[in-house]
Amino acid sequence: MSRILHRSLHQTPPMAVGGQGICLRDSQGKTYIDASGGAAVSSLGHGHPDVIAAMHAQIDRCAYAHTAFFTTEVAEQLADRLVARAPAGIGAVYLVSGGSEAMETALKLARQYFVEGGEDQRSLFIARRQSYHGNTLGALAVGGNEWRRKPFAPLLMDVPRVAPCYEYRDRLEGQTTAQYTAMLLDELEATILLAGPERVIGFCAEPVVGATGGAIPPTPDYFRGVRALCDKYGILFIADEVMCGMGRTGTMFAIEQDGVAPDLIAVAKGLGAGYAPIGAVLANGAIIERLRSGSGTFLHGHTYIGHPVAAAAALAVQDVIERDDLLVQVQKRGATLRRMLGDVFASHPHVGDIRGRGLFLALELVRDRATREPFAPELKLHAAIKAKAMECGLMVYPMGGTIDGRRGDHVLLAPPFIVSAAQLSEIVTRLDDALKAALRQVS
Repeated sequence: MSRILHRSLHQTPPMAVGGQGICLRDSQGKTYIDASGGAAVSSLGHGHPDVIAAMHAQIDRCAYAHTAFFTTEVAEQLADRLVARAPAGIGAVYLVSGGSEAMETALKLARQYFVEGGEDQRSLFIARRQSYHGNTLGALAVGGNEWRRKPFAPLLMDVPRVAPCYEYRDRLEGQTTAQYTAMLLDELEATILLAGPERVIGFCAEPVVGATGGAIPPTPDYFRGVRALCDKYGILFIADEVMCGMGRTGTMFAIEQDGVAPDLIAVAKGLGAGYAPIGAVLANGAIIERLRSGSGTFLHGHTYIGHPVAAAAALAVQDVIERDDLLVQVQKRGATLRRMLGDVFASHPHVGDIRGRGLFLALELVRDRATREPFAPELKLHAAIKAKAMECGLMVYPMGGTIDGRRGDHVLLAPPFIVSAAQLSEIVTRLDDALKAALRQVS
Protein backbone atom coordinates (compact mmCIF):
# COMPACT_ATOMS: atom_id res chain seq x y z
CA MET A 1 0.00 0.00 0.00
CA SER A 2 1.28 3.43 -0.93
CA ARG A 3 2.09 5.77 1.94
CA ILE A 4 1.36 8.76 -0.29
CA LEU A 5 -1.95 10.54 0.22
CA HIS A 6 -2.97 10.25 -3.43
CA ARG A 7 -5.77 12.27 -4.99
CA SER A 8 -7.96 9.17 -4.82
CA LEU A 9 -7.70 7.11 -1.65
CA HIS A 10 -9.25 4.12 -3.43
CA GLN A 11 -6.50 3.49 -5.95
CA THR A 12 -2.85 4.19 -6.62
CA PRO A 13 -2.20 5.71 -10.06
CA PRO A 14 0.26 4.14 -12.51
CA MET A 15 3.90 4.88 -11.73
CA ALA A 16 5.53 7.19 -14.26
CA VAL A 17 9.13 6.18 -14.94
CA GLY A 18 10.04 8.21 -18.00
CA GLY A 19 8.94 10.70 -20.61
CA GLN A 20 10.09 11.96 -23.97
CA GLY A 21 8.46 14.43 -26.28
CA ILE A 22 4.68 14.34 -25.93
CA CYS A 23 4.65 10.91 -24.23
CA LEU A 24 5.00 9.47 -20.73
CA ARG A 25 5.83 5.85 -19.89
CA ASP A 26 4.73 3.87 -16.83
CA SER A 27 6.48 1.11 -14.88
CA GLN A 28 4.67 -1.58 -16.89
CA GLY A 29 6.10 -0.24 -20.15
CA LYS A 30 2.87 1.34 -21.39
CA THR A 31 3.17 4.67 -23.21
CA TYR A 32 0.63 7.50 -22.96
CA ILE A 33 0.22 10.48 -25.26
CA ASP A 34 0.06 13.52 -23.00
CA ALA A 35 -2.73 15.39 -24.78
CA SER A 36 -3.47 17.60 -21.77
CA GLY A 37 0.07 18.53 -20.77
CA GLY A 38 -0.80 17.06 -17.38
CA ALA A 39 -2.96 19.99 -16.31
CA ALA A 40 -1.94 22.30 -19.19
CA VAL A 41 1.58 22.33 -17.75
CA SER A 42 3.97 20.49 -20.08
CA SER A 43 4.14 23.02 -22.90
CA LEU A 44 7.49 21.71 -24.19
CA GLY A 45 6.71 18.06 -23.58
CA HIS A 46 8.95 15.80 -21.54
CA GLY A 47 12.72 15.43 -21.42
CA HIS A 48 13.58 18.60 -23.32
CA PRO A 49 17.40 18.68 -23.38
CA ASP A 50 17.79 22.46 -23.27
CA VAL A 51 15.70 22.85 -20.13
CA ILE A 52 17.39 19.94 -18.39
CA ALA A 53 20.82 21.33 -19.26
CA ALA A 54 19.91 24.75 -17.87
CA MET A 55 18.76 23.20 -14.61
CA HIS A 56 21.94 21.14 -14.28
CA ALA A 57 24.06 24.22 -14.91
CA GLN A 58 22.18 26.22 -12.29
CA ILE A 59 22.50 23.44 -9.70
CA ASP A 60 26.25 23.49 -10.26
CA ARG A 61 26.33 27.29 -9.97
CA CYS A 62 23.91 27.97 -7.09
CA ALA A 63 21.17 25.53 -6.13
CA TYR A 64 19.43 27.66 -3.51
CA ALA A 65 19.66 31.10 -1.93
CA HIS A 66 16.97 32.45 0.39
CA THR A 67 15.47 35.69 -0.92
CA ALA A 68 15.67 37.34 2.52
CA PHE A 69 19.44 37.39 1.97
CA PHE A 70 20.15 37.22 -1.78
CA THR A 71 18.84 37.62 -5.27
CA THR A 72 20.24 35.53 -8.12
CA GLU A 73 21.20 36.39 -11.66
CA VAL A 74 18.83 33.86 -13.17
CA ALA A 75 15.82 35.13 -11.20
CA GLU A 76 16.62 38.70 -12.28
CA GLN A 77 16.90 37.59 -15.90
CA LEU A 78 13.57 35.76 -15.76
CA ALA A 79 11.84 38.81 -14.29
CA ASP A 80 13.33 41.04 -17.00
CA ARG A 81 12.15 38.62 -19.68
CA LEU A 82 8.59 38.46 -18.35
CA VAL A 83 8.24 42.23 -17.96
CA ALA A 84 9.59 42.79 -21.47
CA ARG A 85 6.85 40.59 -22.95
CA ALA A 86 4.01 41.57 -20.63
CA PRO A 87 1.07 43.87 -21.38
CA ALA A 88 1.60 47.61 -21.03
CA GLY A 89 2.22 48.97 -17.56
CA ILE A 90 3.59 45.80 -15.98
CA GLY A 91 6.73 46.75 -14.09
CA ALA A 92 7.66 44.04 -11.61
CA VAL A 93 7.55 40.29 -11.01
CA TYR A 94 7.15 38.30 -7.79
CA LEU A 95 8.29 34.69 -8.24
CA VAL A 96 6.46 31.95 -6.36
CA SER A 97 6.19 28.16 -6.50
CA GLY A 98 2.83 27.52 -8.18
CA GLY A 99 -0.53 28.79 -9.34
CA SER A 100 -2.48 28.85 -6.08
CA GLU A 101 0.42 30.64 -4.44
CA ALA A 102 0.48 33.14 -7.30
CA MET A 103 -3.18 34.00 -6.84
CA GLU A 104 -2.81 34.20 -3.06
CA THR A 105 0.09 36.59 -3.59
CA ALA A 106 -1.92 38.72 -6.03
CA LEU A 107 -4.79 39.05 -3.55
CA LYS A 108 -2.47 40.17 -0.77
CA LEU A 109 -0.56 42.56 -3.01
CA ALA A 110 -3.84 44.11 -4.18
CA ARG A 111 -5.03 44.57 -0.60
CA GLN A 112 -1.74 46.10 0.54
CA TYR A 113 -1.80 48.50 -2.41
CA PHE A 114 -4.98 50.08 -1.06
CA VAL A 115 -3.86 49.94 2.58
CA GLU A 116 -0.70 51.84 1.62
CA GLY A 117 -2.93 54.41 -0.09
CA GLY A 118 -4.98 54.96 3.06
CA GLU A 119 -8.01 52.98 1.85
CA ASP A 120 -8.17 50.35 4.59
CA GLN A 121 -11.92 49.93 4.05
CA ARG A 122 -11.32 48.07 0.78
CA SER A 123 -11.76 44.40 1.66
CA LEU A 124 -13.85 42.79 -1.08
CA PHE A 125 -12.95 40.95 -4.25
CA ILE A 126 -15.52 40.30 -6.97
CA ALA A 127 -15.20 37.13 -9.04
CA ARG A 128 -17.22 34.92 -11.37
CA ARG A 129 -19.22 31.78 -10.90
CA GLN A 130 -17.76 28.63 -12.47
CA SER A 131 -14.19 29.84 -12.13
CA TYR A 132 -11.10 28.39 -10.48
CA HIS A 133 -8.31 30.36 -8.88
CA GLY A 134 -6.48 27.82 -6.72
CA ASN A 135 -6.73 25.67 -3.63
CA THR A 136 -5.30 27.86 -0.86
CA LEU A 137 -8.00 29.48 1.28
CA GLY A 138 -7.79 32.94 -0.28
CA ALA A 139 -7.64 31.61 -3.83
CA LEU A 140 -10.41 29.11 -3.08
CA ALA A 141 -12.56 31.93 -1.74
CA VAL A 142 -12.41 33.98 -4.95
CA GLY A 143 -12.84 30.85 -7.08
CA GLY A 144 -16.27 29.69 -8.11
CA ASN A 145 -15.66 25.95 -8.32
CA GLU A 146 -18.46 24.84 -6.04
CA TRP A 147 -17.50 21.24 -5.33
CA ARG A 148 -13.98 22.31 -4.35
CA ARG A 149 -15.31 25.12 -2.15
CA LYS A 150 -18.15 23.36 -0.36
CA PRO A 151 -16.25 21.51 2.43
CA PHE A 152 -14.29 24.65 3.31
CA ALA A 153 -17.01 27.27 2.83
CA PRO A 154 -17.15 28.31 6.53
CA LEU A 155 -13.45 29.21 6.37
CA LEU A 156 -13.67 31.37 3.25
CA MET A 157 -14.08 35.14 2.97
CA ASP A 158 -17.24 36.43 1.36
CA VAL A 159 -16.87 37.16 -2.36
CA PRO A 160 -19.70 38.65 -4.46
CA ARG A 161 -20.02 36.77 -7.76
CA VAL A 162 -21.21 37.52 -11.25
CA ALA A 163 -22.02 35.28 -14.18
CA PRO A 164 -19.22 33.77 -16.24
CA CYS A 165 -18.83 34.79 -19.87
CA TYR A 166 -20.27 31.48 -21.14
CA GLU A 167 -21.95 32.22 -24.43
CA TYR A 168 -22.74 28.62 -25.38
CA ARG A 169 -25.00 28.19 -22.34
CA ASP A 170 -26.06 31.64 -21.27
CA ARG A 171 -26.69 33.83 -24.32
CA LEU A 172 -30.45 34.16 -24.61
CA GLU A 173 -32.44 33.23 -27.69
CA GLY A 174 -32.62 36.24 -29.96
CA GLN A 175 -29.86 38.03 -28.08
CA THR A 176 -26.83 39.14 -30.09
CA THR A 177 -23.32 38.55 -28.82
CA ALA A 178 -22.94 42.27 -28.22
CA GLN A 179 -26.18 42.38 -26.23
CA TYR A 180 -25.10 39.38 -24.19
CA THR A 181 -21.76 41.02 -23.44
CA ALA A 182 -23.49 44.24 -22.38
CA MET A 183 -25.76 42.24 -20.06
CA LEU A 184 -22.73 40.69 -18.35
CA LEU A 185 -21.05 44.07 -17.92
CA ASP A 186 -24.26 45.59 -16.56
CA GLU A 187 -24.35 42.82 -13.95
CA LEU A 188 -20.74 43.46 -12.99
CA GLU A 189 -21.37 47.19 -12.60
CA ALA A 190 -24.49 46.55 -10.54
CA THR A 191 -22.52 44.21 -8.29
CA ILE A 192 -19.78 46.80 -7.80
CA LEU A 193 -22.37 49.43 -6.89
CA LEU A 194 -24.22 47.10 -4.53
CA ALA A 195 -21.01 46.19 -2.73
CA GLY A 196 -19.90 49.82 -2.65
CA PRO A 197 -17.06 50.76 -5.02
CA GLU A 198 -15.09 52.19 -2.13
CA ARG A 199 -15.03 48.72 -0.52
CA VAL A 200 -13.93 46.72 -3.59
CA ILE A 201 -10.28 45.78 -4.09
CA GLY A 202 -10.44 44.05 -7.44
CA PHE A 203 -12.17 41.86 -9.98
CA CYS A 204 -10.65 38.40 -10.62
CA ALA A 205 -11.15 36.47 -13.83
CA GLU A 206 -9.49 33.90 -16.08
CA PRO A 207 -9.12 35.37 -19.60
CA VAL A 208 -9.91 31.89 -20.95
CA VAL A 209 -11.64 29.74 -18.33
CA GLY A 210 -9.68 26.58 -17.60
CA ALA A 211 -10.57 23.36 -15.83
CA THR A 212 -13.89 24.41 -14.28
CA GLY A 213 -15.58 25.42 -17.53
CA GLY A 214 -13.38 23.88 -20.19
CA ALA A 215 -11.46 26.41 -22.33
CA ILE A 216 -14.26 28.98 -22.43
CA PRO A 217 -13.10 32.10 -24.33
CA PRO A 218 -14.62 35.53 -23.68
CA THR A 219 -16.89 37.28 -26.11
CA PRO A 220 -15.39 40.16 -28.12
CA ASP A 221 -15.14 43.35 -26.04
CA TYR A 222 -15.97 41.62 -22.74
CA PHE A 223 -12.61 42.33 -21.15
CA ARG A 224 -12.48 45.82 -22.66
CA GLY A 225 -15.69 46.45 -20.78
CA VAL A 226 -14.25 44.91 -17.61
CA ARG A 227 -11.18 47.14 -17.85
CA ALA A 228 -13.37 50.21 -18.35
CA LEU A 229 -15.46 49.41 -15.27
CA CYS A 230 -12.39 48.78 -13.14
CA ASP A 231 -10.99 52.16 -14.23
CA LYS A 232 -14.33 53.89 -13.65
CA TYR A 233 -14.58 52.70 -10.05
CA GLY A 234 -10.88 52.65 -9.17
CA ILE A 235 -10.58 48.91 -8.63
CA LEU A 236 -7.90 46.50 -9.82
CA PHE A 237 -8.28 43.93 -12.60
CA ILE A 238 -6.57 40.67 -11.64
CA ALA A 239 -6.11 38.26 -14.55
CA ASP A 240 -5.60 34.62 -13.59
CA GLU A 241 -3.51 33.15 -16.40
CA VAL A 242 -2.22 30.21 -14.39
CA MET A 243 -3.65 27.73 -16.89
CA CYS A 244 -4.31 29.77 -20.03
CA GLY A 245 -1.14 31.88 -20.06
CA MET A 246 2.51 31.50 -21.07
CA GLY A 247 1.78 30.83 -24.74
CA ARG A 248 -0.98 28.26 -24.33
CA THR A 249 -3.52 30.26 -26.36
CA GLY A 250 -1.04 31.39 -29.03
CA THR A 251 0.16 34.61 -27.41
CA MET A 252 2.47 34.76 -24.42
CA PHE A 253 -0.34 36.20 -22.28
CA ALA A 254 -3.89 35.16 -23.12
CA ILE A 255 -5.28 38.62 -22.33
CA GLU A 256 -3.19 40.10 -25.17
CA GLN A 257 -5.84 38.86 -27.58
CA ASP A 258 -8.45 40.99 -25.82
CA GLY A 259 -6.46 44.19 -26.15
CA VAL A 260 -6.37 45.17 -22.48
CA ALA A 261 -3.76 45.32 -19.73
CA PRO A 262 -4.58 43.95 -16.26
CA ASP A 263 -3.14 45.44 -13.06
CA LEU A 264 -2.00 42.04 -11.80
CA ILE A 265 -1.41 38.82 -13.73
CA ALA A 266 -0.92 35.41 -12.12
CA VAL A 267 0.99 32.80 -14.13
CA ALA A 268 2.36 29.33 -13.36
CA LYS A 269 1.93 25.92 -15.09
CA GLY A 270 3.46 26.68 -18.51
CA LEU A 271 5.96 29.13 -17.02
CA GLY A 272 8.23 26.26 -16.01
CA ALA A 273 6.51 23.71 -18.28
CA GLY A 274 6.58 21.13 -15.47
CA TYR A 275 10.36 21.02 -15.12
CA ALA A 276 10.26 22.77 -11.75
CA PRO A 277 7.53 24.18 -9.49
CA ILE A 278 7.29 27.89 -10.32
CA GLY A 279 4.74 30.63 -10.72
CA ALA A 280 4.75 34.41 -10.76
CA VAL A 281 2.70 37.53 -10.18
CA LEU A 282 3.27 40.37 -12.60
CA ALA A 283 2.31 43.76 -11.19
CA ASN A 284 1.60 47.15 -12.67
CA GLY A 285 4.42 49.56 -11.93
CA ALA A 286 2.08 51.94 -10.09
CA ILE A 287 1.31 49.27 -7.52
CA ILE A 288 4.98 48.70 -6.79
CA GLU A 289 5.75 52.43 -6.63
CA ARG A 290 3.06 52.96 -4.00
CA LEU A 291 4.60 50.26 -1.81
CA ARG A 292 8.10 51.56 -2.45
CA SER A 293 7.17 55.10 -1.42
CA GLY A 294 5.18 53.83 1.54
CA SER A 295 6.22 50.97 3.80
CA GLY A 296 8.96 49.92 1.40
CA THR A 297 8.11 46.24 1.73
CA PHE A 298 5.56 43.68 0.59
CA LEU A 299 4.30 41.88 3.70
CA HIS A 300 4.48 38.42 2.21
CA GLY A 301 6.94 35.63 1.49
CA HIS A 302 7.57 31.89 1.28
CA THR A 303 10.69 29.80 1.69
CA TYR A 304 11.10 28.80 -1.95
CA ILE A 305 10.12 31.98 -3.79
CA GLY A 306 12.60 32.93 -6.49
CA HIS A 307 14.21 29.49 -6.36
CA PRO A 308 17.19 29.69 -8.74
CA VAL A 309 16.82 26.20 -10.23
CA ALA A 310 13.13 26.79 -10.90
CA ALA A 311 13.95 30.19 -12.38
CA ALA A 312 16.59 28.59 -14.61
CA ALA A 313 14.03 26.08 -15.86
CA ALA A 314 11.50 28.81 -16.60
CA LEU A 315 14.05 31.00 -18.35
CA ALA A 316 15.13 28.07 -20.51
CA VAL A 317 11.49 27.38 -21.38
CA GLN A 318 11.08 30.99 -22.49
CA ASP A 319 14.30 30.75 -24.53
CA VAL A 320 13.06 27.65 -26.37
CA ILE A 321 9.64 29.18 -27.07
CA GLU A 322 11.27 32.27 -28.56
CA ARG A 323 14.07 30.49 -30.44
CA ASP A 324 11.77 27.89 -32.03
CA ASP A 325 8.97 30.37 -32.74
CA LEU A 326 6.56 28.20 -30.79
CA LEU A 327 3.85 30.82 -30.37
CA VAL A 328 3.30 30.69 -34.12
CA GLN A 329 3.40 26.90 -33.84
CA VAL A 330 0.67 27.01 -31.18
CA GLN A 331 -1.51 29.11 -33.47
CA LYS A 332 -0.98 26.78 -36.44
CA ARG A 333 -1.32 23.54 -34.50
CA GLY A 334 -4.29 24.94 -32.62
CA ALA A 335 -6.07 25.64 -35.89
CA THR A 336 -5.21 22.12 -37.08
CA LEU A 337 -6.52 20.53 -33.90
CA ARG A 338 -9.69 22.62 -34.04
CA ARG A 339 -10.29 21.43 -37.62
CA MET A 340 -9.61 17.80 -36.73
CA LEU A 341 -11.97 17.96 -33.76
CA GLY A 342 -14.59 19.49 -36.01
CA ASP A 343 -14.18 16.78 -38.62
CA VAL A 344 -14.84 14.06 -36.06
CA PHE A 345 -17.10 15.69 -33.46
CA ALA A 346 -18.94 18.63 -35.07
CA SER A 347 -21.97 16.45 -35.82
CA HIS A 348 -21.51 14.05 -32.92
CA PRO A 349 -24.86 13.58 -31.14
CA HIS A 350 -23.24 14.06 -27.74
CA VAL A 351 -20.79 16.91 -28.42
CA GLY A 352 -22.50 20.25 -27.95
CA ASP A 353 -19.61 22.67 -28.28
CA ILE A 354 -15.99 22.74 -29.46
CA ARG A 355 -14.20 25.81 -28.12
CA GLY A 356 -11.01 27.43 -26.95
CA ARG A 357 -7.95 29.25 -28.25
CA GLY A 358 -4.65 27.98 -29.58
CA LEU A 359 -3.70 24.62 -28.07
CA PHE A 360 -6.25 25.08 -25.30
CA LEU A 361 -9.43 23.44 -26.55
CA ALA A 362 -12.36 21.55 -25.10
CA LEU A 363 -15.42 19.54 -26.00
CA GLU A 364 -18.60 20.04 -23.98
CA LEU A 365 -20.64 16.85 -23.82
CA VAL A 366 -24.43 16.75 -23.90
CA ARG A 367 -27.11 14.10 -23.86
CA ASP A 368 -29.08 16.04 -26.49
CA ARG A 369 -27.47 18.50 -28.94
CA ALA A 370 -30.73 20.28 -29.76
CA THR A 371 -31.72 21.08 -26.18
CA ARG A 372 -28.14 21.10 -24.77
CA GLU A 373 -29.37 18.86 -21.97
CA PRO A 374 -26.36 17.52 -20.05
CA PHE A 375 -25.82 13.96 -18.93
CA ALA A 376 -27.00 13.11 -15.42
CA PRO A 377 -24.24 13.96 -12.94
CA GLU A 378 -24.61 10.55 -11.32
CA LEU A 379 -23.25 8.92 -14.48
CA LYS A 380 -19.89 10.66 -14.00
CA LEU A 381 -19.27 10.65 -17.73
CA HIS A 382 -16.11 12.74 -17.33
CA ALA A 383 -14.57 10.12 -15.05
CA ALA A 384 -15.46 7.34 -17.49
CA ILE A 385 -13.81 9.28 -20.33
CA LYS A 386 -10.61 9.73 -18.35
CA ALA A 387 -10.46 6.03 -17.49
CA LYS A 388 -11.18 4.90 -21.05
CA ALA A 389 -8.66 7.37 -22.45
CA MET A 390 -5.95 6.00 -20.15
CA GLU A 391 -6.81 2.51 -21.40
CA CYS A 392 -6.27 3.89 -24.92
CA GLY A 393 -2.89 5.34 -23.92
CA LEU A 394 -4.17 8.91 -23.90
CA MET A 395 -4.06 11.57 -21.20
CA VAL A 396 -6.87 14.15 -21.38
CA TYR A 397 -8.36 16.44 -18.72
CA PRO A 398 -12.10 15.77 -18.29
CA MET A 399 -14.15 17.51 -15.62
CA GLY A 400 -17.70 17.46 -14.33
CA GLY A 401 -19.89 20.28 -13.05
CA THR A 402 -19.25 22.38 -16.14
CA ILE A 403 -22.58 24.21 -15.99
CA ASP A 404 -23.20 24.92 -12.32
CA GLY A 405 -20.76 22.88 -10.26
CA ARG A 406 -22.92 19.76 -10.49
CA ARG A 407 -24.26 19.32 -14.03
CA GLY A 408 -22.29 19.11 -17.24
CA ASP A 409 -19.17 17.36 -18.53
CA HIS A 410 -16.29 18.51 -20.70
CA VAL A 411 -12.92 17.27 -21.90
CA LEU A 412 -9.99 19.70 -21.97
CA LEU A 413 -7.09 19.27 -24.41
CA ALA A 414 -3.78 21.09 -23.96
CA PRO A 415 -1.05 19.18 -25.81
CA PRO A 416 2.59 20.33 -25.79
CA PHE A 417 3.51 23.12 -28.19
CA ILE A 418 5.90 20.73 -29.98
CA VAL A 419 3.10 18.37 -31.07
CA SER A 420 3.07 17.40 -34.76
CA ALA A 421 0.05 17.25 -37.05
CA ALA A 422 0.34 13.45 -37.18
CA GLN A 423 0.33 13.29 -33.39
CA LEU A 424 -2.72 15.53 -33.25
CA SER A 425 -4.50 13.13 -35.59
CA GLU A 426 -3.65 10.23 -33.28
CA ILE A 427 -4.90 12.21 -30.26
CA VAL A 428 -8.26 12.81 -31.94
CA THR A 429 -8.55 9.16 -33.00
CA ARG A 430 -7.85 7.90 -29.49
CA LEU A 431 -10.20 10.47 -27.97
CA ASP A 432 -12.96 9.29 -30.30
CA ASP A 433 -12.34 5.70 -29.19
CA ALA A 434 -12.34 6.69 -25.52
CA LEU A 435 -15.55 8.70 -25.85
CA LYS A 436 -17.33 5.85 -27.62
CA ALA A 437 -16.27 3.41 -24.90
CA ALA A 438 -17.30 5.79 -22.11
CA LEU A 439 -20.70 6.45 -23.66
CA ARG A 440 -21.29 2.69 -23.95
CA GLN A 441 -20.40 2.34 -20.28
CA VAL A 442 -22.81 4.99 -19.01
CA SER A 443 -25.70 4.34 -21.43
